Amino acid sequence: KTLVITGASRGIGLAIGLRAARDGANVAIFAKSTVENPKLPGTIYTAAKEIEDAGGKALPIACDIREESQVELAVQDTVKKFGGIDICVNNASAIWLKGTLDTPLKRYDLMHQVNVRGTYTTTRACLPHLIESAKQKRNPHVLNLAPPLNMKPIWFRDHLPYTMTKYGMSMCVLGHAAEFVKYGIAVNALWPRKGIATAAIKNVVGKEIYDHCRKPEIMAQAAYHIFNRPTSCSGNFFIDDEILTAEGETDLDKYALIPGSELWDDYFLDSAEHLVQNK
Repeated sequence: KTLVITGASRGIGLAIGLRAARDGANVAIFAKSTVENPKLPGTIYTAAKEIEDAGGKALPIACDIREESQVELAVQDTVKKFGGIDICVNNASAIWLKGTLDTPLKRYDLMHQVNVRGTYTTTRACLPHLIESAKQKRNPHVLNLAPPLNMKPIWFRDHLPYTMTKYGMSMCVLGHAAEFVKYGIAVNALWPRKGIATAAIKNVVGKEIYDHCRKPEIMAQAAYHIFNRPTSCSGNFFIDDEILTAEGETDLDKYALIPGSELWDDYFLDSAEHLVQNK
């Protein structure tokens, strides 16, 4: 199988690529990071080496998913190297957890361009090749890292711009799942129940919360199970630990960054309302 993963130079995107690599998958890494950044470790080249060391084949592509021409060229390069595309993972996201007065339009635009437009652009560019994958009965999937559409006002109150963009990714799941059924392509969302220990989380919410998160590998394992389900499994908003439990996993503590620690509930789920109710 060949996967296109946006934002795969680190974090959840890289973890998904590494899990697929263990099965010998081809992984195209679409990301901007070509030079090491102390606050955001990892580049497309270090990710490619990790994927190849894990048993896969990697194609690192410097790509800003806000730019349609770059995405289209990256897709062309992927197909030229690997012969097609079977799975599209829309992982790349910008995050800014502030309200209206503290969110300048530059930041608002960035989140809309990366999260919503980037997801739509990448899916659209991959679509002809996913259709071809379906014709060859290769079980094509689109997976967006996006939350269930929880319309309770508390999830809009404190960070409206971010919520709008993540829900934009979720609406792509709803719409594309319905639209792509005629092609035989599955489209699903995946979201973590607990926080995931990524550089973005550490930078945005701090190390104290970071230490109470799960490793990205839990999302990678959940994604792996989704990819192995038939294309009739579509239009779902999956939660990572529910997938693993359904697949028979019982020891989820192994995914905790610090085993045995109390874990931080991730946003947009009813289980996390306590985090914001008393603000």
